[in-house]
Amino acid sequence: MSRPIAVRGRLALLLTPLLLGLSFTLAPAPPAHAAHAPDGHGHGSRLAADTYWTPQRMRAARPAAARKATGAPRPATAPTPPSHPFDGLPQVGTFFWTDGSNTGRFCGGTVVRSPHRDLVVSAAHCLRSPDPKRHLSFVPQYHDGLKPHGIYPIERIYLDQRYYDLGTNAGARWDYAVVRLGAREDGAEVEEVTGGFDLLPYPGYDHRTVRLIGYPGNKDTTHPKPLDCTSSTHRYTSTDPAAPGHFLEIACAGYIGGTSGGPFLVRDFTGYALIGVIGGYHTGGDFPDVSYSSYFTLDTLALYLHAVHGDPPATPRQNVSSH
Repeated sequence: MSRPIAVRGRLALLLTPLLLGLSFTLAPAPPAHAAHAPDGHGHGSRLAADTYWTPQRMRAARPAAARKATGAPRPATAPTPPSHPFDGLPQVGTFFWTDGSNTGRFCGGTVVRSPHRDLVVSAAHCLRSPDPKRHLSFVPQYHDGLKPHGIYPIERIYLDQRYYDLGTNAGARWDYAVVRLGAREDGAEVEEVTGGFDLLPYPGYDHRTVRLIGYPGNKDTTHPKPLDCTSSTHRYTSTDPAAPGHFLEIACAGYIGGTSGGPFLVRDFTGYALIGVIGGYHTGGDFPDVSYSSYFTLDTLALYLHAVHGDPPATPRQNVSSH
């Protein structure tokens, strides 16, 4: 790891808690509610979502994006660290919804610390589609058809306007989303129940120990548990002119289609910090043994602060390509 990146990484570790703490003190406004939340989220709809997402329906859900191949791994010069299934972490979970064809879909997300304790970070490509999303909900630490911490409705989805405008390839640098959740049926906010991780912009690219968690799935295999892997990251500069940018790259075996939105986690003063989510370059990569993330910058922090303040989210514009 070069010294400029090392220094920047250390400064980020020191400054980011201060920046996030500043958002706590400067954002005393009450939580805002979307005027047009995906399903309406009163008490009745919370109960309906909990009732709808039975173990059978959650197990039958398909990945929101399944671009990664499940065939031969990408040639590598060193052994690829293995992944293994586990019961998950309370702060990491799954979004579930049904699409326009009434097919159940899912994508990963991570609870981050915030003043109102209601924010989750995921991949933008999971949630960008304008198709109707019915029963859109978040299940922390989903595994084996279980909802160990309950289910939370979605209030607002924040994506960078450039990601809407440029699409999944040209906009790959902004492939992250901040999602504002409603309270659980008993009134508890998600972070009150699960805890949360710090959001870390400008983390540097080179990290020796990164924990990668993902919820895999494809039409041929049932994966009732998330995958866990520890590996190192480095900077990857895209060679695809259609998807320019610099991205975090990590080698971990078995991260097939469906792992989108899963977190890149590094240790920090409070436990873990979130430095990326599976996505970015080619919506997370083309092979199951290597994954990518967009690089978190001030754009990421700005999106987080918009969500904290309850600002109106960006929306797709008409006559803009969806690719």
